[in-house]
Amino acid sequence: MAQPRKMDASVAINGAVPSIRWPSARAAYRRLYRWIALTDVLCVEAALVAAYWIRFGIRVPTDDFLLLLAAAPVFVLAIFAAAKLYQGFRLAPAEEFRRIVFAVSASLGVIMLDSFWLQANLSRAWVATSWAFALLFTLVARRLWHARFGRLRERGVLTFPTLIVGENEEASRLRSIMDRPSFGFRAIGVVATTDVGVDLGLPVLGSIDDLSEILASSGAECVFVAASAVEMGDMKAIAKAVRLAGAEVRITATLPQVLASRLTVQPLGGLTALSLEPVRLSGGQVVAKFTFDILLASALLVLLSPLLAVIALAVKVSSSGPILYRQTRVGLRGRPFTMLKFRTMRAGSDLDVAQLRQRHQLDDVMFKLKDDPRVTRVGKVLRRFSLDELPQLFNVVRGDMSLVGPRPALPEEVAKYEDWHLDRLEVPPGITGLWQISGRADLSFDECVQLDLFYIDNWSLTYELFILGKTIPVLFSRRGAY
Repeated sequence: MAQPRKMDASVAINGAVPSIRWPSARAAYRRLYRWIALTDVLCVEAALVAAYWIRFGIRVPTDDFLLLLAAAPVFVLAIFAAAKLYQGFRLAPAEEFRRIVFAVSASLGVIMLDSFWLQANLSRAWVATSWAFALLFTLVARRLWHARFGRLRERGVLTFPTLIVGENEEASRLRSIMDRPSFGFRAIGVVATTDVGVDLGLPVLGSIDDLSEILASSGAECVFVAASAVEMGDMKAIAKAVRLAGAEVRITATLPQVLASRLTVQPLGGLTALSLEPVRLSGGQVVAKFTFDILLASALLVLLSPLLAVIALAVKVSSSGPILYRQTRVGLRGRPFTMLKFRTMRAGSDLDVAQLRQRHQLDDVMFKLKDDPRVTRVGKVLRRFSLDELPQLFNVVRGDMSLVGPRPALPEEVAKYEDWHLDRLEVPPGITGLWQISGRADLSFDECVQLDLFYIDNWSLTYELFILGKTIPVLFSRRGAY
């Protein structure tokens, strides 16, 4: 094993990072989260008032209800803070969504109890409407805040000045990831370990023994450790240094990408172990998912029936051929079914696939052409907003598909699958899924499968709701839709 480079830490720091004081991302986050806390309170208060007016008519609320509104901010702030929603930079989007659902539900539960003690004359319909509005308003507000975060990160305001511990391949991957401002880290230097061999293109500021001095001199607010580059004794020294400096510390784990909700930390004889919860859909969960799919799909069919009629008429009058396009797809455990879509191409265009593949030199498992000459004028509009997929709600009601799941595959695609691709057939295909909210047609086939498998490995009803919620803005963004 290569020996660590010996150097005077103070010389290295002064030479490589001369008296630079980086903008404090932690201070910027603290300022922003004060405003986010105010936004959360306003969202819940607005939901309570909106539900009150819907239930009792637009009028000045009673004194009891005004007392309830005055007490609500205390409950909201306490519960949201307990759910660590004001440390969102440490949470993945799906985990933050899960905690918001919990926090809103808990807040409304406490407010409901408070209304009982205040003897406010409020109904169960008011409680249900308040919860729905509070969840909607809070999620929309958080999305707007995250858009703001993204713009600030691009400007370097919300990026942590970060030290990378290690100089191996894993550290090199960390370095390349941090080149993207959207992740919120700015690599400013390297802390050397015994595992030397890869030049990260950053100044080496010292060794792990010098970490306390490096943190004080460099202005770093985060230490990112390549776990494969350090030993147990090194981790103890790193933990002490970051604790004394009050810095963030992140440690890579040799695990596949999983949701945080599946991980728990367990001490084990002086070591720290990560427990990964297996994903197994119990009978109750299967029934819950199936019931949820049927009820929501049925409700959407009723609500969207005028739109479906307009689209059907537009397809009929714009080109010759049937209104609906029927195609055999492969469903759960390889079972074929007939998938429904509004027709977006001229009739008989399936026969042109082989010729188009050859002309455009496409050999991917999936066939998707950005400027497909077979698409009609009405079809282009339908595809742009994925309106052509609305008839698949009938497939959900029939049990062939789910609202959320892997992309429904063609039989000829499945015939070309490698063994690991077949795992995506373990659950019913979906109208939307991770592939839909992560790039749609801009993704390669392998990228789609990897997203499908991640969804299968991390399934939960909360994650299902998260994907459904993300689908709506993606449809309006039109990214990857053709």
